[in-house]
Amino acid sequence: MRLSAPTLLRQIPYCMLLSLALTTSISVFANPVPANTGISGTPGSFINTPPDMTYFALQGDTLTSIAKRYTDKTTNWPILGKRNKIGNDRAIPIGTAILIPLELLPEEPSEAKVIAMTGNPAYKMANGTVGTLALGSILKEGAQISTDKNGFLTMALPDESRISIPSNSSVSLSKLRKTKYTASPRTEVTLLQGKVESRVSSLVSNKGRFEVRTNLAVAGVRGTNFRVGVNEDGIANEVLEGGVAVNNTTAKKADELVLTAGKGNIISVSGIGKAVDLLPPPKLNDSYLLQERPTLQFQVEASPEATGYRVQIAQDKDIINVLAENRYKDKQDNRFKFDGFADGNYFVRITAIDKLGLEGLPLVKAVTLKARPEPPFTVQPKNKTRAERLDFAWTEASNAQAYHLQVAKDTEFKNLLIDKPDLKDVRFSTDRPAEGEYFWHVATIAQKEGKPDHGPYSDAQKFLVLPVTSLAPPDEGNGNQLSFSWASEPGQKFLIQISTDAEFKKLFLSKELDKAELKINRPDAGTYFIRVRSSDPDGYVSPFSSTQKITLQQRWASGDGSAIQSGSGPIGTNY
Repeated sequence: MRLSAPTLLRQIPYCMLLSLALTTSISVFANPVPANTGISGTPGSFINTPPDMTYFALQGDTLTSIAKRYTDKTTNWPILGKRNKIGNDRAIPIGTAILIPLELLPEEPSEAKVIAMTGNPAYKMANGTVGTLALGSILKEGAQISTDKNGFLTMALPDESRISIPSNSSVSLSKLRKTKYTASPRTEVTLLQGKVESRVSSLVSNKGRFEVRTNLAVAGVRGTNFRVGVNEDGIANEVLEGGVAVNNTTAKKADELVLTAGKGNIISVSGIGKAVDLLPPPKLNDSYLLQERPTLQFQVEASPEATGYRVQIAQDKDIINVLAENRYKDKQDNRFKFDGFADGNYFVRITAIDKLGLEGLPLVKAVTLKARPEPPFTVQPKNKTRAERLDFAWTEASNAQAYHLQVAKDTEFKNLLIDKPDLKDVRFSTDRPAEGEYFWHVATIAQKEGKPDHGPYSDAQKFLVLPVTSLAPPDEGNGNQLSFSWASEPGQKFLIQISTDAEFKKLFLSKELDKAELKINRPDAGTYFIRVRSSDPDGYVSPFSSTQKITLQQRWASGDGSAIQSGSGPIGTNY
């Protein structure tokens, strides 16, 4: 959309309204190449020899006729004469090489082609007609393109230069031309709202021109070779490659500064600021280059000079086809997250922003996302186990054909104790290993295009194998009591149960204890089943111990009720 004058004025800070509007012209410059000498060609032909075009004269050519034919102005013949050291407009010998400065060549329309697009950008032609854009759409001079909050568009010029329009931005291709005969580009982009990113091909060979113009009603301009943006202090310029000449075209006195690669500056209403070094690329640990969870996450090393960061996710290393971007304004926020990406290969570009608002040199890394099929949630063991067998359990994945379980002594799973690559069930049981520290994880295996698709493992779970809670044989003591004891650790509590059936449905006793012992009066003759479980101070509750079975037979007793003893113990006792 084209912003009205009142709308633009509302976007300009009041203090700026008191000053002249500031317009910035950013020009990519090229060093002139000396004209070729001693060359020859077919009469009537021409070749590109920057900073000139070399024409080989036909019979009867004069400087006037050459100026008329190739520059559209006969009055340009004195310039040709001076460039070629010819004093008079006279007949020129056939085949003579005549240098024609490229600046004199007439211009003709050029075009831009949409090569990458996200969302539904709005498009208006120079005559005001509204159109629809798609990959391959051809744009002409005067075209205006606007993106929404989820949109992004990249255009290619005939010389392979790139113009990218990020989200919430609007630009006009105010000049989209090329020189006749040599196709030297003449491009001017005017930013109406938001930002623009530009990657300009070398202009040395064609003496082309590429300009980005802004005023104080613009949010910012950006690019891969050079970037331009509006911040609270004025216009921010940043050069990544080559050289850029920046100037304030509204200043009464012409003023220009050439910024080289790695330099930036601020242009304000008071003048052109000095060149400063851009911040270096942020540092990213290589562990982020393979991501195995659906949310893409990155964390760079904190920099004391950075006040924020800009992060982009793209499909290509040149960051042309941008899929997502975000700006993080808090210097402490050096961790970045992006959702909604399918498994695949991507590129991330991260820049640090300094106290002036200048973006630094970019870090670009290739990233692989392999998060699917997602791993199941782990159920047990958690933290520790005191069971007599080692039981593993996890949730069921809807698309699972099998599961891959690994148990190791180390977090890198190099010293594997268990490696089961084709489990069909969500449970696995095995003999308990020696007491100690272990780690386990599990992955889902699905089918993709007729082949097994092994997903990433779940987060490693640490667990301790601790001594089993087990009962010692009961002690009848003097025959009137039964005493039970078991191994324990400081701070543990216990639940002991005695039942008359093996399923513990008919409980004779169920008692919670603070100590690892129990004394009870000797029950009636019969068969009993006994088990105990422990609770650790951290809340872990062990499974019940293995069940012990005792059989108490009828005993002979004395008048006071005590058991009649023989040399081998109470008479009539068996358990």
